[in-house]
Amino acid sequence: MPVATMQGREIHVDEEGFLTDPSEWDEELAKQLATNIGIELTDRHYEVLRFARDDAAEQGETPTLRRMQAVGGFPTKELFQLFPKKPAKKLSYVAGLQKPVGCV
Repeated sequence: MPVATMQGREIHVDEEGFLTDPSEWDEELAKQLATNIGIELTDRHYEVLRFARDDAAEQGETPTLRRMQAVGGFPTKELFQLFPKKPAKKLSYVAGLQKPVGCV
């Protein structure tokens, strides 16, 4: 299993850079992960990230965009604005979650 060093600590990641141990995530690491993909986090980003992490902990899998909209109340259009081009993939990366099922 690959290891990356971020924020002065070792983080376990898969071959695409997604965290494999969600417990290694914190909001400071999220800031670094977002910077890695060209996103500057706002309070709204953190609301989305917290929901995604809480939902993943409850459901046992990364929420899809449809679930983010239906359960979380985050409009899909807004998710595309917050995480441009590939919101599900970018959101899960920054949230320290596995890539959603069906995401290429």
